[in-house]
This record gives sequence, C-alpha cells and structure tokens, in this order.
Amino acid sequence: MTGQARLVGVNHVALEVGDVDEALALYGRLFSFELRGRAGRMAFIDMGDQFIALSQGRTQPPDQARHFGLVVDDKEAVRERLKELGVRVFGRGLDFHDPWGNQIQVVDYRDIQFTKTDEVLQAQGLAGLEKSERALDELRARGISA
Repeated sequence: MTGQARLVGVNHVALEVGDVDEALALYGRLFSFELRGRAGRMAFIDMGDQFIALSQGRTQPPDQARHFGLVVDDKEAVRERLKELGVRVFGRGLDFHDPWGNQIQVVDYRDIQFTKTDEVLQAQGLAGLEKSERALDELRARGISA
C-alpha cells in the first residue's frame, strides 16, 4: 500500500451562478480582479496562483452552512462596498450571499495563516502586505514562519 497524498492547497472554487455576465459585473463591483478567460457558459477569475470558476446554471438550493472564504487585502473596503450595494452581511465576520445563493466569507490576508509567496504577492501588486502578530504567532506555532 502506498502512502496517502498530502493536501497542498486549493487550486480553484467553482460557483454556480444564474448568469455569468451578471456574476462578473457583481464580483467586479466588489473586488479588483483579472479575468483569466471564458469558455462556453463559464468564466474564470484569477486570484494569483488560484482562481474562481463561474458556471452558468444554478442547480442547488441556496447555501446555508456551506461556504467558502475569500482572502482580500482590505476586508473593510469590501464591507463598505457591500453596504453601498445593499447586500446583507451576517455571521461573526463578513459573510454574505451572492444573488444565486453562494455563501461567501471574506477574510483579511493579514489576519489568517494563509500565505502567498513573495513572487505571487508581487505579481498581484501586493508586495509588502504584512501579517498581523496573531497570524504570525499561528504560523510560528505550526513551524511555517520564523
């Protein structure tokens, strides 16, 4: 028997949306991003070395506890933008539903263990984005940071 594969990270998240163009417009009002490309009824939004795949045609009911977390460089800017757009925020942090029922939790890069290489941060125009002491303590406790 061979050993088990180790989890390395998340390559992408796929979201079902009612309309890809509407989804791109909404996400474009909330976040700065580059469109990786489109194929048929799908669009791909770059997040450095990861991406979101938007697929037209919602087949599931709205999310309840199921969600995914998006990491941003300015969580409070997203909070303000959601408020301006009249999108209801809920939960302990910054959670919201998009119009198709996808539950999204927004977290700030500075406050979590998730890290990007200096090269990826540079390519995203985020060079110098620093971690909080709490996040650094969590990384040190796991042997990930000095």
